[in-house]
Amino acid sequence: MNRKYFPLARIDLEKLARQYPTPFYLYDEKGIIENVRRIKAAYSIFPGYLNHFAVKALPNPFILKMLASEGLGADCASFSELLLAEMAGIKGEDIMLSSNETPAKEYETAKKIGAVINLDDITHIEFLEKTAGLPELISLRYNPGPLKQGNAIIGKPQEAKYGLTREQIIRGFSLLKEKGAGRFALHTMVASNELSIPYHIETARMLFELAVEVLNKTGVRLEFVNLGGGMGIPYRPEQEAVDYQVLTEGIQIAYNEIIKPAGLDPLGIRTEWGRIITGPYGWLVSRAVHKKEIYRNYIGLDSCMADMMRPALYSAYHHITIPGKEAAPLSETYDIVGSLCENNDKFAVQRQLPKIDTAADNGGAGGDFVVIHDAGAHGRAMGFNYNGKLRCGELLLRQDGSIVQIRRPETVDDYFATLDISGLKNFK
Repeated sequence: MNRKYFPLARIDLEKLARQYPTPFYLYDEKGIIENVRRIKAAYSIFPGYLNHFAVKALPNPFILKMLASEGLGADCASFSELLLAEMAGIKGEDIMLSSNETPAKEYETAKKIGAVINLDDITHIEFLEKTAGLPELISLRYNPGPLKQGNAIIGKPQEAKYGLTREQIIRGFSLLKEKGAGRFALHTMVASNELSIPYHIETARMLFELAVEVLNKTGVRLEFVNLGGGMGIPYRPEQEAVDYQVLTEGIQIAYNEIIKPAGLDPLGIRTEWGRIITGPYGWLVSRAVHKKEIYRNYIGLDSCMADMMRPALYSAYHHITIPGKEAAPLSETYDIVGSLCENNDKFAVQRQLPKIDTAADNGGAGGDFVVIHDAGAHGRAMGFNYNGKLRCGELLLRQDGSIVQIRRPETVDDYFATLDISGLKNFK
């Protein structure tokens, strides 16, 4: 069992909501930093270990700067994410570009700032050479196909659009060597939100074996392997969090069995964890607005799937608590829903919860707070504007107990900002 916590009491939330009306995301700086230090301590058995935080998980420069101060880099998938990493003070090879179907502009930007470019297809070697030019350090992304099982979120590797086959990896490194590249790296990403420690150890073993094959067949000695991201978090209370020590000890065994005898030691170890870094330390805070009783009982929130789409997109479970009612019996069964005109706009389905009081019950005054847990990754980042919904803001609980706004809520002016209405009056 893992204990779901929320760092503020109901009375604190009432005060906070007067300054920053719900809905909003809240992140816990202390929790994130302590977690990062546990991860780095476990991986300290691999000298030079580096985690490139997956910017897509929580693309906010305040968060990125905080992580950079703890020695983390950035994994970027677009031009905008490269700019965010730079904005946060992350530099050079601490940034890795792992995009796919990549336009020339993104390669050019990555090469200009000295980021590690991770190629997603063998044809991108020539494309990169003719557009941005080949950098000294280059990485290739491996797709193991049927040799590796995927999972529900990312799908089967052989059905994925990402990466090079094993044969293409060998050919690709040979080609890069011929073209004058001097430093090389290998990467893979085969799962998402995977809690199985043996799965991740086996991924490391797979890359170590491929690193040896690359050396034997091409003469290319890899500088580092990036084991990817995909480490899961225990969204459900009955799930157990990953034991970092057990994980790294298992990877070390594979390293000693495969890398050292091949003469590849030292080989750098990198990851691109995002979800596990910030996910458990972020919450979507909403208020209950309406109660609807038909064939089921519904609680309608002032947030919707435009604020967090994981439950609608993946049928993902997110734990829900009602501040001030932590000890109350779970006497009611609700669907917790938003106001989007889509029937899958549901944060929870048939969830046992305490009796929830709504704004409608209180004559329009504030209803109960509804806290959606483990929303610190792939939450606000996946927001959208369907139905003209305006995305909520983000708050950071600092280690000294103060709270700062690190992203304001969107406004109607933001929503209309990209429309060119200069000729609307005369449009027929």
